Amino acid sequence: MDKPQLTTERTLISLLEFNDVDDIVNFYIENEKHLSPWDPKKPEGFFTREYWIEKVQSAHNEWLEKKALRLIIKQKVDEKVIGFMTFSSFERGPFQACRLGYKIHFENEGKGYMSEALKEGIRFMFEDLNFHRIESNYIPSNERSGRVLERMGFKKEGLAENYLHINGEWRDHILTSLTNLYWREQ
Repeated sequence: MDKPQLTTERTLISLLEFNDVDDIVNFYIENEKHLSPWDPKKPEGFFTREYWIEKVQSAHNEWLEKKALRLIIKQKVDEKVIGFMTFSSFERGPFQACRLGYKIHFENEGKGYMSEALKEGIRFMFEDLNFHRIESNYIPSNERSGRVLERMGFKKEGLAENYLHINGEWRDHILTSLTNLYWREQ
């Protein structure tokens, strides 16, 4: 399966690559405070090149094994890393679904980059990979994330209490999903 190379008006979106490792580490160092309210506890070595070299290799393996797609988002103008989008937990058979997670650099919040990138990522998942359903969940206080999903057409399905262990505590999450109206029987 070829590695996806997606583009939008302002972004380049691709599978994590080894030549991105230093930029990935810098992204997380610069955004540690910004992302910590929404992220799980970081594992040992998270902010090191060695950790991210392993994660990039894992991302390639997951893609080849049709388990997940971990994408990096860069600004087209200067190829600066501005975020990530992950489609994980690929499930085929009668479910035909996956889960979506995403994050953006604090400097690029509110500028439409994430909506632009997600629109293209979702198009790829529905049209090229033919998934029927994408699920994405967010902490109720993360209103920005909720608005992004709403703009993408995700529908709220309910509240999962104590859903994920985030930033040292069990946090409720609003469950949402988006259905591919053009799914094709294979």
